[in-house]
Amino acid sequence: MDRLIVVSLGGNALLPADKSGTIEDQLSVTRQTMRQVVDLVRARRVVITHGNGPIVGNILIRNEAARDQVPPMPLDVCGADSQGGLGYMLQQTLQNLLRAEGIQRNVTTVITQVVVDANDPGFRNPTKPIGPFYGEAQAREFERTKGWRLVQDSGRGWRRVVPSPKPKRIVEMAAIRALYEAGQVVIAAGGGGIPVIEEPSGEFRGVEAVIDKDLASVVLGLELGARTLLIVTAVDRVALDFGKPTRRWIDRMSLAEASRNFVEGQFPPGSMGPKIEAAIWFLKEGGQEVCITSPEKIREALEGKAGTWITQAGEPARI
Repeated sequence: MDRLIVVSLGGNALLPADKSGTIEDQLSVTRQTMRQVVDLVRARRVVITHGNGPIVGNILIRNEAARDQVPPMPLDVCGADSQGGLGYMLQQTLQNLLRAEGIQRNVTTVITQVVVDANDPGFRNPTKPIGPFYGEAQAREFERTKGWRLVQDSGRGWRRVVPSPKPKRIVEMAAIRALYEAGQVVIAAGGGGIPVIEEPSGEFRGVEAVIDKDLASVVLGLELGARTLLIVTAVDRVALDFGKPTRRWIDRMSLAEASRNFVEGQFPPGSMGPKIEAAIWFLKEGGQEVCITSPEKIREALEGKAGTWITQAGEPARI
């Protein structure tokens, strides 16, 4: 029970792309995922992070739809809204499941600010797609009237892109640590955390950006001394040569192999790239093992029978 695992839930673990987005859909998918997490809580100390991609996109759509009646909120506030809503669903669902299993553990969500560097190169080169798809004419209008940057996204339309700076530290770290040390299951850094800049005065100021949730999970895990990072995403395992006839699924990689494959471009920036980058960072800074798998395979991953495990030397996972 003293070994900490940080569980980074992708947006698909909360609302897969084939669902409509109703609260019933969200709760149904959340229950399925949290049932797997119950086994983790039974065996290990757990801190949970999560993505907010589908949900924050819906919040941005509401922003635009109601802008003539309600002033639209900036992106950092939208991220905070998604943290609160998703955190509520996750903590209530997990608390109910734990109680049904006779496991006496409290679950608490911490609305989390994450400090980024005002001079991070990500601010000069926005790359993170957010929100709905637009036609080209509307995209050009938003560029002119709002100052947004929009790009063509996989032939599906135009989307706004925003900066994605690297996380540096977590403002609420002391509170998260206190809750964790008190034996609670903590949900934190939702959506990668609310990006803030620390002014010379020590005050914090929210910025229009989105932090990668897996990188934020690394910062959180390293601060807490976690041994294991579990990244839950849309696929059961990592593949090399993905989308090619030579595709092959990988059960285990060493840190050196993961680093080499990353540099060689095996993992695209828009999909597996940030997850492998997070794994490399975690292991280089003292973490011992990273598993990447799907929500349905969490239980098997606990037994070392699923997922792609990345370790210092590629040795079998030690659950």
